[in-house]
Amino acid sequence: MTSSNVILSIEDLYVEFHVYEGIARVLDGISLYVRERERVGLVGETGCGKTVAMKTVMGILRSPPAHFPKGKVVLAGKDLLRMGVRELNALKGRVVSMVFQDPLNALNPVFTVGTQIIDVIRFGKHGRVSNDYLRKRAVEMLQAVRLPNPSRIMKLYPFELSGGMRQRVLIAMALVNRPKLLLADEPGTALDVTIQAQILSLLKSLVEETGVAILLVTHDLGVVREMTTRVYIMYAGQIVESGPTPKILDDPLHPYTRGLLASVPRLTGEVLAEGIPGTVPDYTEVPPGCRFHPRCDFRVDQCSQAKPPVAQINGERQVACYLHSSGGLE
Repeated sequence: MTSSNVILSIEDLYVEFHVYEGIARVLDGISLYVRERERVGLVGETGCGKTVAMKTVMGILRSPPAHFPKGKVVLAGKDLLRMGVRELNALKGRVVSMVFQDPLNALNPVFTVGTQIIDVIRFGKHGRVSNDYLRKRAVEMLQAVRLPNPSRIMKLYPFELSGGMRQRVLIAMALVNRPKLLLADEPGTALDVTIQAQILSLLKSLVEETGVAILLVTHDLGVVREMTTRVYIMYAGQIVESGPTPKILDDPLHPYTRGLLASVPRLTGEVLAEGIPGTVPDYTEVPPGCRFHPRCDFRVDQCSQAKPPVAQINGERQVACYLHSSGGLE
């Protein structure tokens, strides 16, 4: 990795929330990076802190209740955690943009689709632009996301569109100002399986056409294999394993990664999905050391005493596990 081609670098990031029950320590020193034009996945169960990480990058976590006791979020060479509101807003849409998982909540119900896309375009422009340009650019993006009759779609309200159409509108809004990095937070979760496949296929083709880098947040390992070249595995706010997607999915080293793969149902029906016993811990009472150790069949005494160090494997993979050796888990 060279700093010149890295568009996003998260370095030892901690995020806490001061809540009634105490301090919820959600992110526990995560580090990851995305290069220009690269497709990277961030995988973990629901509640593992993936969305908190993405909202931190977008600068939309309010402080308080969110606190950032340690770490950096460097986007295009600038630390987002030390930026003012105006400087941060200058990056949104132009350098980084986000596709949220629920388009019905992400879109404003009282404005038409056209008004919302045009507002995004206008926000991303430094000077004045003509209304003709704004409308033309909005229609172009609706065509780019394969929506039929975009001139008609411009006049509709979000509730008049199907879930798949709303998600396409969100993708259009995210890409309309040609950002360098796209954050996609489970963009197909709120859709049925057929439409989800169409949306992910569309997103993949648009990423390839535009050259935008993407950080895809999901818990679907099939999507990760299809969409990404590198992947980070997150559990309870800790990155437990990372590396090239095929190697992680074909030869997982961390017990949590193995558990995720064992949880995937087989179409043949010959082997039932095993699942992982237990649940993600309460962030106000996280276990010490490796946060996965209460659910791990391979745990040793060290696991509950201190956070495991990150081991480098063949220069391209990393795993945080005391049971790791040069030959991997046996």
